[in-house]
Amino acid sequence: MYQHNMFENPRDDDQDRKSENDIVEAPSGGNDQNTNDIPNNRRRYQRHTLEQIHEMEALYKDHPHPSSMQREELGRRLSLEPLQIKFWFQNKRTQMKAQHERTENSVLRNLNEQLQADHKRLTEALTNATCINCGGPAATGEMSIEYQLIVENSCLRDKIDRLSKMTSKCFDKQILAYPDVSSSQGPSHSLDLPASNFSQNQGMVAEMLGASDLPRSMVGPTEIEKPFIVELAVEAMEELTKMALVGESLWVPTSDDPSYETLSEDEYMCSFLGGVGPKPPGLKCEASRASKIVMMKHMTVVEILMDVNRWSNVFYGIVSRARTLEVLSTGVAGTFNGAMQVMTAEYQIPTPLVPTRESYFVRYCKQEDDGMWVVADVSLDDLRSMKSRCRRRPSGCLIQGMHNGYSKVTWVEHLEVDDGAVLDSYKVLVNSGLAYGAKRWVATLERQCERVAGAMASNIPVEDVGTIITLEGRKSLLELAARMVSSFCSGVGASTTNTWTSLSGSRLDDVHVMSQMSMDDPGKPPGMVLTAATSFQLQVPPKQIFEFLRSEHHRPKWDIFSSSGAVQEIAHIANGRAGNCVSLLRIASANTTQSSMFILQETSNDSMGSYVIYAPVDAASMNVVLSGGNPDYVALLPSGFAILPDGPEQREAGVLAVGSGRSLITAAFQILVDSAPNANISINSVATIDTLIKATAERIKNEVSSNN
Repeated sequence: MYQHNMFENPRDDDQDRKSENDIVEAPSGGNDQNTNDIPNNRRRYQRHTLEQIHEMEALYKDHPHPSSMQREELGRRLSLEPLQIKFWFQNKRTQMKAQHERTENSVLRNLNEQLQADHKRLTEALTNATCINCGGPAATGEMSIEYQLIVENSCLRDKIDRLSKMTSKCFDKQILAYPDVSSSQGPSHSLDLPASNFSQNQGMVAEMLGASDLPRSMVGPTEIEKPFIVELAVEAMEELTKMALVGESLWVPTSDDPSYETLSEDEYMCSFLGGVGPKPPGLKCEASRASKIVMMKHMTVVEILMDVNRWSNVFYGIVSRARTLEVLSTGVAGTFNGAMQVMTAEYQIPTPLVPTRESYFVRYCKQEDDGMWVVADVSLDDLRSMKSRCRRRPSGCLIQGMHNGYSKVTWVEHLEVDDGAVLDSYKVLVNSGLAYGAKRWVATLERQCERVAGAMASNIPVEDVGTIITLEGRKSLLELAARMVSSFCSGVGASTTNTWTSLSGSRLDDVHVMSQMSMDDPGKPPGMVLTAATSFQLQVPPKQIFEFLRSEHHRPKWDIFSSSGAVQEIAHIANGRAGNCVSLLRIASANTTQSSMFILQETSNDSMGSYVIYAPVDAASMNVVLSGGNPDYVALLPSGFAILPDGPEQREAGVLAVGSGRSLITAAFQILVDSAPNANISINSVATIDTLIKATAERIKNEVSSNN
């Protein structure tokens, strides 16, 4: 395990520098008293064996750039990972390049010394030069052509000399020895640069790449960092697997749900000796484990996790934005076995009041011998000495395929966070680990698997889908609903891409507004869009609020726009358990303008929260969708509600009551202020949407509380 700083200042004595063929034995766990003399931030490690080095040297002579098939075959023979083979060859090429450059530098230095001597001799000769005619001192113009050429040549040589010295200094500072990644025990070389110069060197590299203006977490890894990343990912994979499979000694079941467990920190410190690096000061541990059997093949789950777009779409309620910075490996033989990528992501809960958590990490996927797949994440903040409010220790999931097309997913979330900026109203939810814990991830995955299964079903009775009589129309409607839900979730949180302005303060019940100009997005109406959101608390279980808001019969009680007429459900598509569905609603009214509008609504719920999301759609666009047309060009302005339990679940009379107790509700509305491309937000527009969202919240509070 990492117990030292990988960028620690190297010692100057030559005895600490190991040759490539040295083998250093790792300290045993026995009675070797010398291990107590090893400082906590330094340790021994296991290098490549002489046999492994000999085999790789032999292949390097003929193939300095081996193919993936050659690396895989060599890895099998030597019992090494393909990535370890890859980086050994990369290190070897770097070492050979460094030797070649040092040789060139030596030749240049000798040439410089010779040129300096020639320059000195020529300067003395020119100083003593005399005029041929009078015998006096010679002016430059009176020199012979030979002497003039010698002077010009000397000036050019001086320029070359200065450039050579600058190049030599640059190479001497930047040529670093790559570590040996044959073992998860640690790097085999120390960096030639002091730790204090590392960040400066990284900044110079980023500037050379044209990325100096980007945040350091948004810049991909340098060649120097990649071997360390590989080693860290291998170590994280090992720790995650042990944590996911270990028994009850490490994990403590919660009283409300035996399938959800929290980490025993004392047992963890004993079992993993501190894990991957020490815990930074000021951060608290937040770790949990949860298991679930989901309705999806195991390889489909793996594909979702290794595709950043599909991953963020499936977990849209948790991942507000994500990006792959660089793919270090695509895997072996067309599979994700050995795939590794450096990523950045932002995690949220659906409210503007809780700050998001950002993470810069590496994701590593590997297939175990028993067919089980493991996807591991670990933060790379320490690699660049970045200070973060959220540090991701080895986390991820184990996916085991089952014979019936289902998969068993065991999820581990192990974080070190600073939640000092969280409002008191949300601290119970956040501190319990439910807001970002393993239970929320598996609950979201389970719900999305049910949704995908519902979308792929083909034996749907016509009476269950109302006016949708074709599978193409049903598919288009579900795609439109999925985009609506994803847009709502990305727009309601505190993501750094959202710029919220509070109309009063930052307390519960305060209204936050945000304006956005949309001109080139076919999925949104063009013009200035104003979004308003507010969060409030009710002494009512989330399940009860969800049932009230999703019912078309209760809608006129809280929806101001439908209060003048009854709401009729004309289409219904179930996509999972009871209450999870996509509906097409129409408001019955004498007003022909209103009757030409439909309301597309999706409702979903699980043990960690519920959503009721809707958007008005004009009749012409909806007819295109119901006919199987492309839903991407239907303009939507999603509004709706996110309902979270205010803390852990409770048991009533010995029976688990999902989300029993209090609820935290976030309501968000969107309106088109002006379709002009140069439109501005007016005070009247802000006042209108402020009144609308406050009136809706009051109606919900009054109706739900009176029925409780």
